[in-house]
Amino acid sequence: MIAPGPAAGRPAEPVAPPDWSTADLARLAAIFETFVPGGAIRRSRMAATLLSEVADPADLRMLRLVLRAFDSRPANALLGHGAVRFRDVPAERREAMLLRWATSRVPQRRTAFQTLKRLACFLAYADPGPAGGDGNVLWGRMGYRPVDEPVTEELPAIRTLEVAAPEAAAPEAAAPAPEAAGPQAAAPLARAMGPIALEADVAIVGSGAGGGVVAAVLAAAGRDVLVIEAGAYLPEAGMTGRELDGFDRLYLDRGLTATTDLGVAILAGSTLGGGTVVNWATCFAPPEGLRAEWAARHGLEGFDGPVTAADVAALESELGVAPSPGIPPKDRAILDGAAGLGWDAAPLMRDADRCGDCGACGFGCRRGAKRSGPRAHLATAARHGARFLVRAAVERVVMEQGRAAGVTGRVELPDGSVRPFTVHARQVVVAAGTLRTPAVLTRSGVTHPAVGSNLRLHPVAVVAGRMPWPVEMWRGTMQAASCNQFLRPGSADREHHGPAHGGFLIESAPGHPGLIAMAFPWAGAADHAVWMARARSYAPFIGIVRDQGSGRVRPTRSGRVRIEYRLAPPDVRTARRALVEMARLARAAGALEVLALGTPTRSLSLTATLTGPVGAGGGGPAVAPHAWNAYLRELAAFDFSPNRGFLFSAHQMGTARAGSNPRSSACDPWGRVRSDTAGGTIRGLYVADASLFPTASGVNPMVTVMTLARRVARTILTEG
Repeated sequence: MIAPGPAAGRPAEPVAPPDWSTADLARLAAIFETFVPGGAIRRSRMAATLLSEVADPADLRMLRLVLRAFDSRPANALLGHGAVRFRDVPAERREAMLLRWATSRVPQRRTAFQTLKRLACFLAYADPGPAGGDGNVLWGRMGYRPVDEPVTEELPAIRTLEVAAPEAAAPEAAAPAPEAAGPQAAAPLARAMGPIALEADVAIVGSGAGGGVVAAVLAAAGRDVLVIEAGAYLPEAGMTGRELDGFDRLYLDRGLTATTDLGVAILAGSTLGGGTVVNWATCFAPPEGLRAEWAARHGLEGFDGPVTAADVAALESELGVAPSPGIPPKDRAILDGAAGLGWDAAPLMRDADRCGDCGACGFGCRRGAKRSGPRAHLATAARHGARFLVRAAVERVVMEQGRAAGVTGRVELPDGSVRPFTVHARQVVVAAGTLRTPAVLTRSGVTHPAVGSNLRLHPVAVVAGRMPWPVEMWRGTMQAASCNQFLRPGSADREHHGPAHGGFLIESAPGHPGLIAMAFPWAGAADHAVWMARARSYAPFIGIVRDQGSGRVRPTRSGRVRIEYRLAPPDVRTARRALVEMARLARAAGALEVLALGTPTRSLSLTATLTGPVGAGGGGPAVAPHAWNAYLRELAAFDFSPNRGFLFSAHQMGTARAGSNPRSSACDPWGRVRSDTAGGTIRGLYVADASLFPTASGVNPMVTVMTLARRVARTILTEG
């Protein structure tokens, strides 16, 4: 959700992109100034640059039409605003015009409002200000100060192949010896003007949790492995720990990814190491019930057996999985509230140590305390000779005589130019992530109808409790505790609320200013400023829904993808139940106020009277029973239609599902890609990422992805 910036984390003064007219920029700036006064010209240029680079052209055209509608007298008259231009009316009236779009019965208007609100508020609070300036004055008002992390020790050697501009390099330049290669060492790749041609035993498309594990296993077994990553390689010492810079350089679409209707905001990594670099370090082994379900219902033979158990144990050792080194206030609220209610809750296991104070895991671990891919599995692969091609987008898998024979794509050179490349390989592993793997398969001529379907997002509903003490959700261990009371489907809430829940997990949600500003309610600039001023006291709880319904990923004509997803009715009921239980948890932890995020937000003050000790399971603030019960009924009927209830996703799964049924599963139980619905497979072509999940996992999926990847790697070794 940002514009590019230098490594120092302070973007230079942005320049308007050439495809934006002066009039459209002025319209965007007027809207941004209405959302958060001050600095709107700078932020509108940043937003325009971002949108031009990552938005689908059709969506960008629609947004420009929206901007022009705001400034059209006839359009505003038709919408009941009067025959006025948005830029010409006072701020109070501009706010009223925006709010009518926010709560419109027309979904497209709500989508337009959320697009503008999220961009405007995020940039206003995430932008550290121009280089040489005094920083973002909004940070001081909310008590935010980023932690200056120490620079990490050197990484294990990761050699990335660099493509030099033809006129800038000598043909005889030699690659550095592997033993001399440091974390940024590069081997010159090609000098000729024509397409770049490479050879490998195995080409792995993507370097996240799944691709990294496959690379480590195969390279250790002596295979010549080439890992191809669409993102860049950012060594830890080059990370800044700053929100704006982190989203810019480490996330898919620079953090702008969302479902087509903007109903679910999506976070996904895009860098060497993928999601392992930006995740919150939470490690859940695949639950025993999930392993049994996938084995029995989906034919993943042995997934519930000793081999999988051994895989999980090996992975936990490789990741250094250990309990959280500390419990910050937001996670203490989970443990205290659950204790007061008699619920199951516990500290989380994580793949990070020597940390607990910075809260910046989501922007890469500058300290080097997290066992991300470049520190764990990619490092192992590198020690065994694996090579890495970065800033290289694979377009398709090459097929020869019914089998995979390599990949083709385009790689970005250091000078910004782009060149085609081809990799010849006996085996190809597609691990580009749930949102991109289906597009690679489809462009490669894979026609199985299940490719791209079965998308699960673990949609997350959010409740925030305002505590009577500082929480500072942006500091400390990013996630240190979970409430597991509702992991499995259970009985209906006889006391208040209808159908049985479908299974959800409660965790904390670390947030920095931009993400908080994007999520918090906006009913006018002054109202939003009040919410933000109180942000340091909010403990955010997230209900991760194990979704039963599904969506779809489709390639677009422009080469991007469209993510189509709506909450299915059972998942709406589960999300509502999650809101109810998280409100109870916040109250039991001592919250003075509870709010469920959405447009409009549903909030309740709990400070009418106080009974007993606040927090630590003492029951917390009391409110009149009828008011509390009425509030829970509101949450049990919460509107989760697009852009009413706030939802986001950090876990995407299932778009090339594995299973024994050849009609409904795009891959077989061992990760081989199916050629048809009769059971045939494409020789030499595999998937090894969260796309394989037959269903949503119900817990943070990284270790489950890695477990499946080890299974796929063994298959590759037996067939290579």
